Amino acid sequence: MPTFTASDGTEIAYHLRGEGEPLVVLPGGPMQASAYLGDLGGLAAHRQLVLLDLRGTGDSAMPADSATYRCDHLVDDVEMLRDHMGLAHMDLLAHSAGGSLAMLYAARYPQRVSRLALVTATPWALGMPPTAEDRLTAARSREGEPWFAEAFPAFEAWLKGTGDFGPVLAPFFYGRWDDAAQEHYARGDDQFNDEAGDIYGSEGAYDPPATRTALSRLAAPVLVLAGELDGSPRPETARRTAEVFPNAEVAVQPGAGHYPWLDDAQWFVRRVVAFLEGSGGAHPAPEPRLAAR
Repeated sequence: MPTFTASDGTEIAYHLRGEGEPLVVLPGGPMQASAYLGDLGGLAAHRQLVLLDLRGTGDSAMPADSATYRCDHLVDDVEMLRDHMGLAHMDLLAHSAGGSLAMLYAARYPQRVSRLALVTATPWALGMPPTAEDRLTAARSREGEPWFAEAFPAFEAWLKGTGDFGPVLAPFFYGRWDDAAQEHYARGDDQFNDEAGDIYGSEGAYDPPATRTALSRLAAPVLVLAGELDGSPRPETARRTAEVFPNAEVAVQPGAGHYPWLDDAQWFVRRVVAFLEGSGGAHPAPEPRLAAR
């Protein structure tokens, strides 16, 4: 397992999957170990995935100062990884909460980013947090599912702050609540650093106006990929995210939730590879269909 030492002395681990040109991957959570990403539905057959375990997660060490869990501070670790690997610039893929970290990195080091893929990325860094109505709209589209009647009242209670997040809510985050999704959710139990997750987006982490201004000058091509059934972000939010960048394209994966590589690995890999190879714009992704659920 390769590691490098961050500027404050914290030992940071990363995992290599596949061969070929490196693709640096930032996990979400926030502050979830990178193991949940697997090989991103087979993307490792096309690129060498460099899966970063953020400090205090997975195989990376706990920092002496917990304040360094904040998203803007983690940018330094991403830059140290790039330097450690000897990359003049890099392709970067980020999932969920990791999207805000990737955006802060691209804002600070635009010359180091060759291509940026934001996968179901929650754009907190742009001042666009998910709203309760966004989540409820997406959740209501699942009304035909056999688990909906039990799960939806609990989902509403969680959004209102009168109920806790629990396993009953998990199906809303997957396009299909099948064996693979259930196994994926169950494995996540011990992958989170909850203390770090609370600090990740704490006060001072984001400066949306400054980030928007910096990203409006980013030369690198950007892919903003959303799941049709995802509530955070919804496809509409993904489109608003793409508008921040001068050279961005949007893909909405049909029938997908928050983990699109699990819902249709072939569609996901084909679309991401097309973008990374510079042919994404030649074969635009279909617009989302209405969920027949």
